[in-house]
Amino acid sequence: MTAVRTKNRRVIPHREREAPRHEVRARAVRLKDAAAEPAPSAMPEPAPAPGAVSRGSRRGLDAFAFFVANLQTGFGPFLAVYFSQAQWTQSDIGFALTVGSLVSLLGQVPGGAFVDAVRSKRFAAGVSVVAISASALALVVWPSFLIVLLAMAAHSAASCILTPAIAAISIGLVGHARAGERLGRNASFQAMGNACAAAVMGACGYYLSNGAVFYLTAALVLPTIIALSFIRADEIDANVRTQGAAAPAESGGLRALLTNRGLLAFAACMTLFFLANAAMLPLVGSALTLRASETATALVAACIMVPQAVLAVCAPAVGRAAERYGRYPVLLVGFAALPVRGLLFAYTTDPYLLVAIQVLDGVSASVLGVMVPLVVSDLTRGTGRFNLALGAVGTAMGIGAALSTSLAGVMADRLGSQTAFLGLAVVGLAAFLLVALAMPETRRGPEPA
Repeated sequence: MTAVRTKNRRVIPHREREAPRHEVRARAVRLKDAAAEPAPSAMPEPAPAPGAVSRGSRRGLDAFAFFVANLQTGFGPFLAVYFSQAQWTQSDIGFALTVGSLVSLLGQVPGGAFVDAVRSKRFAAGVSVVAISASALALVVWPSFLIVLLAMAAHSAASCILTPAIAAISIGLVGHARAGERLGRNASFQAMGNACAAAVMGACGYYLSNGAVFYLTAALVLPTIIALSFIRADEIDANVRTQGAAAPAESGGLRALLTNRGLLAFAACMTLFFLANAAMLPLVGSALTLRASETATALVAACIMVPQAVLAVCAPAVGRAAERYGRYPVLLVGFAALPVRGLLFAYTTDPYLLVAIQVLDGVSASVLGVMVPLVVSDLTRGTGRFNLALGAVGTAMGIGAALSTSLAGVMADRLGSQTAFLGLAVVGLAAFLLVALAMPETRRGPEPA
């Protein structure tokens, strides 16, 4: 009799017995996968580095600085040419330019206060760009006297907002620790924008008409706004909260500025600097006209282009030097170039050497283009008054520049151009000594977290 062999069978639980086979297999696969891979909560994603700025925001700010310089170039020497072609009298031209200058001088502090108060710095910059473009369009479409005065006032008021807004966006993106390098990069792109715009607008005025310059200026609003849109607002806000560059404003804004000794000393230094600097290039233009009348226009253009080229090349290095060595030694270099330049102008007769001396103007422009917003940011760090203080320093610079041409004109008429250059050099030396004796080192370490 043959015995029947029994097979060992696994006892199947009741729940698995009722479940379809594919569900049992699926459950086994899930258990295996769960054992092989950790739970999502066990693998947190790495947090982004604090203060990190995306490539799009960096490139957007580069392009924005470049196109803003293009916009502003249209309101430079091309204005006088356009008004003269329109048969305006010299008194009317002077009055229109004076209106713009007065609004620019008086609007610095309110413009900075507005940028401090507005929540979105990109919004402030965008509104300013649109206003400047509309001003250019109004000049060429409705060239009546009243419209021109309103357009000049609108352009100057918008510029008073645009300058501190760009500085606030820049520092808000990178923080105080890298502000010098970022501001130097801004200055470099602005210098390249000035040079490119001058060449393109000059060609438009020559081959088309002087009015085409302002049509081109108005059209530049499109690439400027597009560049601004690439700057991410959330990156600006995150860095602003961390660094305190635009913290909520405290009470007593003007009183806080008037009690800030470092800021008052810096404003006095800047007033003396522009008192000596603003009239030097017009005096050089007059000297070139007398000594080389046939090539005076080309030489004056070279005197304008040389500092811009130096600024474009040197500004990033100035920003890095300010972060590495401090603000004080860099300021001394920029201020020292001014009296040396005035002294060389006084004793130089060769027209081409006069152009070469303008390299020193590029050195000063490179230093101040970076150091003015950087030092003001240092002195107002965490107060929420950065843009207001920047406007106040801008007002001091405007007062010095306005007085400079009158002072130099009186000295040149009564004592000669050589004495005028020497007098401006003495004022520049006074500015250098004031920096050396009164300005503190404003660079500070990062704030504790």
